[in-house]
Amino acid sequence: MFDRLNAGVATWCLAVLLACGVARAGDFETVILKDGQRITGEVVAEKSNALYVDLGYDLLRVPRDQVLRRAKVGEAEAGQRGPARAIETDSSGFYTTGVLKPAGVKDLVGKYGEAVISIETPSGKGSGFIINKDGYAITNAHVIQGETRVSAILYLNAPAGLSRRRIEDVEIVALNPFFDLALLKLPLPPGLKPASVVLGNADEVNAGDSVFAVGNPLGLERTVTQGIVSNRSRDIEGQIFLQTDTAINPGNSGGPLFNQRGEVIGVTSRGAHAAMADNLGFAIPVNYVKQFIHHREAFSFDKANPNSGYRYTDPPRRQVAAKPEGLKARAAGGAGSPSAGSGGDAARRGGREKAAR
Repeated sequence: MFDRLNAGVATWCLAVLLACGVARAGDFETVILKDGQRITGEVVAEKSNALYVDLGYDLLRVPRDQVLRRAKVGEAEAGQRGPARAIETDSSGFYTTGVLKPAGVKDLVGKYGEAVISIETPSGKGSGFIINKDGYAITNAHVIQGETRVSAILYLNAPAGLSRRRIEDVEIVALNPFFDLALLKLPLPPGLKPASVVLGNADEVNAGDSVFAVGNPLGLERTVTQGIVSNRSRDIEGQIFLQTDTAINPGNSGGPLFNQRGEVIGVTSRGAHAAMADNLGFAIPVNYVKQFIHHREAFSFDKANPNSGYRYTDPPRRQVAAKPEGLKARAAGGAGSPSAGSGGDAARRGGREKAAR
């Protein structure tokens, strides 16, 4: 009898537990960490610096600065289906974005370094990176400012190492000197499909994140430098920059700043002079780049005006330096002057008053 009673109680408890589990399943979330790991459970508390996730048998504290994003269980699983779950094409069809898996700098350079190019003009040299298979590339506006003859050098993976491929007559598509960004179009030969980068999200960048840059400082091609994000929101002349201790030197301008997953999170733009400071570099956040690409038609390059942007025209000049005739007439008390008009009105009013009397 007691055995049957115990079995009944156990069955009832199991049914209650299952019912509770079903009721709470909709509250489960998948917390995706920056290192690619996923934690599934119920988020029972949210603090300013941490999330507390109930795993069913234990309570796990997850630091907020390690959380990449959160999603409902069904949404997270749907995001995992198919080979394109990590990389997807933007709605504009102009670039790809996504969340990649963390890897070592050596592996990431081998995978995405081919998309980094060298930009050359008659007055200097800089860096850039290809954003799609059609040969569109991003660089800094100051790298090509005032120039119309632009060439690029591709570094293609080959069995014996990298091979250099020079591309002439690069087209300047759009130029925004205010955000220091330029969009180029490389006339690729038939059959040549260089690698392209994946754009990340600057909103998910935090101070202390590992980053690295690939570029051509002082003309030294294919130079890799590594560091961390020193500050994610540095205001310089009204524009937000990512501050990094990654070495940024002349020639790095226009090149990509990668995170630890190989996503481009910024465009290296400037660095402090060695006589002033060390390990002080700045990059334009990738969100500015996305906005620039989406509104590229507004910044279409005009070959007749290489320094594109707002142009304030001079007001029309007077032909004679003397005072205009209208002002002369008024000053002399003529018919066109206010005094003459008011005096005439007074005389007419006086005449009407006499006639009435």
